[in-house]
Amino acid sequence: MFGLTPADALALGWFALLVGGYSYATRYGALARRGLVAAISAQRYAWMKGMADRNNRMVDIQVLNNLSRGNGFFASTSVLVTGAFAALFGAYDIQALLDRIPLLHASTPFVWQLKVLFEMSIFVFAFFKFAWAFRLSHYTAIMVGATPNPTHSNARRRHAHAAETAKLACLVGEHSNIGLRAYYFGLAGLGWFIHPAVFMLTTALVVLVLYRREYHSRALAAIKGSLGARRRGGK
Repeated sequence: MFGLTPADALALGWFALLVGGYSYATRYGALARRGLVAAISAQRYAWMKGMADRNNRMVDIQVLNNLSRGNGFFASTSVLVTGAFAALFGAYDIQALLDRIPLLHASTPFVWQLKVLFEMSIFVFAFFKFAWAFRLSHYTAIMVGATPNPTHSNARRRHAHAAETAKLACLVGEHSNIGLRAYYFGLAGLGWFIHPAVFMLTTALVVLVLYRREYHSRALAAIKGSLGARRRGGK
């Protein structure tokens, strides 16, 4: 239909299967509680518990501000990338130039625009995730500011407030992580401009890279090691 070949359709289905399957497995499936996201969420709870027991929370606010700036940067970058692809939407002459390169997959104007829209949709999705994370990080800072000063009489209320603050901080991390994954998959989508087979290969490689970094990286080992040390220390 409109020049969309079976190879293009297969590549899109492969992308949807891998991205959807990995996202489901890491959020709701067997991998949900074993990876980097779960480990850093546990660290957020420990952080907010320690924050609640301090009088001076300026360092906590500064860390939250740094995280907020990172989300703002990626949200702004998503807008710029989306604008760049919008400029390419009608530039089929670029695809015509690419078609002259041997081994590259020829495309009709419709398929070229579909590829561009596909990339735009990924980075628009990333923008909304990062923008929401940016806003939630402001709410988290407000929750930190609203934490009662530590006294012997308000320990239970203070720690309950810290737990809710940690939940909000985890939401910031969740949306930021999903937005960052979208960047990875957006890079994988560039393979479609070369050939559907390259698109399938880059998608698989991105999933493998994400899986290794989130479940078998030295960063995960370090974070889990810290959690284990804290439990052994009774803190």
